[in-house]
Amino acid sequence: MQYEARTPSEYLELLDNDWRREKLLELRDLITSHGPDLVEGISYKMLSYSDERGSIFGLNAQKHYVSLYVGDAKKIDTDGTLLEGLNIGKGCIRFSKTTSIAGTNIDEFIERAIAMWKRGQDTEC
Repeated sequence: MQYEARTPSEYLELLDNDWRREKLLELRDLITSHGPDLVEGISYKMLSYSDERGSIFGLNAQKHYVSLYVGDAKKIDTDGTLLEGLNIGKGCIRFSKTTSIAGTNIDEFIERAIAMWKRGQDTEC
């Protein structure tokens, strides 16, 4: 889904108060706790997290899932263990209603992605 928001607060106001909002906020908390220096903004009609070099994450509530846009997940999770069992697309990780974020390793994945980003390593598609 696309939201006509100009700021992160506007984006959050436009979200329905359902499971997608809960999952998006949980992922948002993980990103902001591991990357407190990242700037939250709006890019491509979704939440984005960036620094002076550009965006590292995008976060969007879709109709049937919440997407965490990460670039090339295989560059971050080379052996596939951190994202095992998750629905991974080209450049994104999808969280459905039945996916328990706490039951995954997405926390460690986000932490690793930010560490790689800070070292200047390529995480792009």
